Amino acid sequence: MTSAPLMPGNATEAHLLLVEDDEVIRNTVRMLLERYGFTVSTAADGMSGLELFRERQPDLLLLDVMLPELDGIGLCRRIRELSLAPILMMSARGDALDVVSGLEAGADDYVVKPCESAVLVARIRSLLRRASFTPSPASGSDDAATLNFGDLTIDTRGMEVHRAGQLLALTPTELRMLLEFAASPGVVLERRTLLSRVWDHAWHGDTRVVDLHVQRLRTKIGAERIETVRGFGYKLRR
Repeated sequence: MTSAPLMPGNATEAHLLLVEDDEVIRNTVRMLLERYGFTVSTAADGMSGLELFRERQPDLLLLDVMLPELDGIGLCRRIRELSLAPILMMSARGDALDVVSGLEAGADDYVVKPCESAVLVARIRSLLRRASFTPSPASGSDDAATLNFGDLTIDTRGMEVHRAGQLLALTPTELRMLLEFAASPGVVLERRTLLSRVWDHAWHGDTRVVDLHVQRLRTKIGAERIETVRGFGYKLRR
């Protein structure tokens, strides 16, 4: 990790699990994150990471893509079978295949190594905020807190989404994205707007994380529910 002029914030009780096979990187990242008040558990391979996850149930996971025994993509898939905890993938190359494979496996975001300390900590904090996100209470009756789009029902107070009466398992990122669409049905949201509102990212020219999450969300709420407006972005059909 490269240094950056970001001062440690207040101590946090968030528990992170870092799975990284390179000992130098693993210890460097662990010490960095501990400076910012995080509790950090570490593992050097995918199977050990999976065992630690089951044992300690961390608030967020940082997974290297290239891991022995069980690689980061496979570990991400296994974690997603068990939990909706935020997952940040770390790719040494930043290859499109690594990024897409990680996001398709269920990761919420990714960084390319080496990255600035400020970037890594900001991404972690953003994911933790998203995981604990609660929208402002809707005024008026309970009906005002329930949004309906065909067979899709969004309970903004209970933070639950049902499709045809069946509860959907959405990750915090998927739920945050759906709430952004639902707040402006029929309105086109540009990719950079979604990056800012959902991921807290400034525009940096890479929208794969948005496109892959839209794809994942479509598989859960119905492919026809989110429309692509070519050259602009996406919108939720009324």
